[in-house]
Amino acid sequence: MRIIVKIVKWLLGLIVLAIAALFAWLYIAPPELIRVGSGYSAKIVCSNVFIAGRDPNEVLAVDVQAPGHPLLRLMRISVDKNRGTVSAGLLGFLGKSVAVARDGLGCASVPDGDVGKVRRTAIHAEPSAVSPDALWPEGERVEASQDPVIAKLLDDAALTGTGMRAVVVVKNGRVVAERYGNGFSAKTPLLGWSMTKTVNAAIAGTLVRDGKMAITDKGLFAPWKADGRAAISLADMMAMSSGLEFNEDYGDVADVTRMLYLEPDMAGFAEAKPLAGEVSKVFSYSSGTAVMLSRLWQDAIGDKVKALAWPRTALFEPLGMHSAVLETDEQGTFVGSSYLYATAHDWARFGQFLLQGGVWNGNQILPAGFVDWMREPASASKVYGKGQLWIEAPGDEENPGAGVAAGLPKDTYWMEGHDGQTVAIIPSEQLVVVRLGLTPAKVGYRPQTMLAALVKALH
Repeated sequence: MRIIVKIVKWLLGLIVLAIAALFAWLYIAPPELIRVGSGYSAKIVCSNVFIAGRDPNEVLAVDVQAPGHPLLRLMRISVDKNRGTVSAGLLGFLGKSVAVARDGLGCASVPDGDVGKVRRTAIHAEPSAVSPDALWPEGERVEASQDPVIAKLLDDAALTGTGMRAVVVVKNGRVVAERYGNGFSAKTPLLGWSMTKTVNAAIAGTLVRDGKMAITDKGLFAPWKADGRAAISLADMMAMSSGLEFNEDYGDVADVTRMLYLEPDMAGFAEAKPLAGEVSKVFSYSSGTAVMLSRLWQDAIGDKVKALAWPRTALFEPLGMHSAVLETDEQGTFVGSSYLYATAHDWARFGQFLLQGGVWNGNQILPAGFVDWMREPASASKVYGKGQLWIEAPGDEENPGAGVAAGLPKDTYWMEGHDGQTVAIIPSEQLVVVRLGLTPAKVGYRPQTMLAALVKALH
C-alpha cells in the first residue's frame, strides 16, 4: 500500500512539475500564435475603447472572442484609461501584448514593448466643428425618406445581414435612409478593415496631384534597386500585382497577422519579402502592399510631422470626415491596409467623394480622371481595379459578372472589408450604400442582394 501511495505522490509531483514547466515556457517564450492572439485582442479593444467609446469587456466578448479563433476565448484584458493602454494575455499573463492610444492617431500595437517610443508618435488634432443642423453631407442632419418600400428593405434582417451595425443609403447626394444595430448610432466610429486600402490609395492620389509621386515610379525602396523588385511600379502596387510574396490568410500565424501584431515596423517587414511571381502579371491581394504604399506617400511628403497630419489635412477635413482616425504602427507608418475608424456618415462621405470623381465642394482633391483610373480593371485581375477598389461584389471573385446578373448596374464598384464592411458606389444611379458590421465571411452574407433591391426601389 505504501508503495502505491509513493507512486501516486511521485506521479502527482511529476504532473505538477510538468504543468509548472509548461507555464514557465509559455511565460518566457510564448508561441507566436498566442502573441498574435494577445496582440489582436489588445489592439481591437484599445481602438474601440479610446476611439469609439465602447465598453472594453463587450468589445472583448463580442468583437474579439465570439467570431474568432477558439484560443481568443482564453484572452483576458486590462485597461488603463489614465495611461491610454490596453494589455492582453492568455489567462491575463501569458504572451502579453500591449496597445497604446495616442492623440489624433488612435491605437498602436507595441510588439517590442517600447511604449515610450509609441507615445512620441502623436499629432495634436483640434476637435473639428460639426454642424448638427446642416443637412448631410455639409452637416449631420438627415431627412431620411419615409418611403415605406425603402423602410421595409432596411428593416429586413435578412437583407441587412447578421451583425449589421450601420446601413446608410445616399441618393443624389443626400442620405435617404439609415439603420443602426443595437448599441450603435450615427456617432459611432466603426472599423473599415480593408476598406482602408481604398482611402489609403486616395491619400496617395493627393501626392500624385501635387507631383510628389507618379504611378509610373519604380525602384520604390532602396534594397529593391539591386534586384528584380526594381521593376515594381507604384501602379503595380496599387493593382496588387507587385509579384511579391505575401500570405494573406487570417487563420493563424501568416504574413498578414505577423505583420499586424508581431512586427514593430510593418512596412519594413513587407518590404523585405522576395518576388514570388512575375511583376505586373500576377494578382495577389496583400495588406503588406497597402502598408508599403503608406510608407511611400509618407516619405514623399518628406516631413514626418506633416506626413502624420496629412490624411486629416489633405482629405478628412476637406470632406468633413471629422470622425475619421487612421492609425499607425509603432514606427509611425499608417496601417493603410486595415485601420481606419469612421462613422457610417463619414464612410458615406468618402463613397460620395469617389462617386463625384474626387471632387468636393468644387475642389479637385484627386487628379482629374484618377478615380476613373482606380476603377479600371487591373491587367492581372478581372475583379480588382487599378487603385485598391473591387469591381466585383463580395463573394463574386470567382464568378465575374454575377452582380450584373443579379440586377446591379455594370458600373457598380466596391470598397470591401473582411468582416462584412462595404461601400457600394453606382455612378449611373447616383447611389452610395454603406454597410458596416461584424459579419465574418463564414456567415455567407451577400450585400449585393440588399443593394439590388435598393437600386430597384430608388430607380
